[in-house]
Amino acid sequence: MRGEVCVAFASVLAFASMLLMIFVHVGQINTSNVPRGISMAVVNMSGYGVALQAAIPDTLFGIYTTNASAPLGDGIGLRQLYKFGLYSHCAYVDSKNGTCANQTIGEQFRPYDAVTSDLPANYSLITASILPSDITFRDSKYLGQSSKAAYWMLLLGTICTAIALITGIAKNNLTFFVSTIFAVAGSILLLIGASIWTVIVNKTASFNDHLLQLPNTTAPIGIDISAGTGLFLTWGAFACLIVSVVPYMISCCTYRG
Repeated sequence: MRGEVCVAFASVLAFASMLLMIFVHVGQINTSNVPRGISMAVVNMSGYGVALQAAIPDTLFGIYTTNASAPLGDGIGLRQLYKFGLYSHCAYVDSKNGTCANQTIGEQFRPYDAVTSDLPANYSLITASILPSDITFRDSKYLGQSSKAAYWMLLLGTICTAIALITGIAKNNLTFFVSTIFAVAGSILLLIGASIWTVIVNKTASFNDHLLQLPNTTAPIGIDISAGTGLFLTWGAFACLIVSVVPYMISCCTYRG
């Protein structure tokens, strides 16, 4: 009975890990309730208009759009919030209303490209001139490659989690051994993926306190980057799966069917 309780505990943990990763994978695939609330990173552009106005003397028009369904990347206007998931990114004119880019496997985290492609051409050029070229926020190649590598780690980690859960259902020393191996492998992969995302978000967020050095004054940049709920769910999935290794291993070594 103790052996069955042990493997049941491991299965519950593996199931919880897989469920959390399913939520992570659906983040930002559309703007419905659940996907809208889950993202790996959030870029708040609501204060950037003020920074642009401080940078140039003319009155600004058309920086932001209020059309929630307007397509992304057409220079129609900036959105208030940009949320990045594993398969797409969505932009919102408020907390609920927005639209998403096309879905792609291993969506790359390129926040600078995303926001400047929405800005009208003249404001995009101004943005390129006033933002420092050496900040991580503008390093689309580094952020894109890193986030894509993290995606594959998370995808493989999710698959390993599912295999650990499925093989652990059968009451056999061999299947418990297989579950242990895949739980260990999945934990390592989830750890790598979560770590990469944590690093790139933190590096990008170091730009939050940047001040624009203007001829007559300094002004806050008005861009705020933060980790999304999807990143915290990923760390939770890793924690559940790594804990499941212990009961899986105990079941593998002690079960007598």
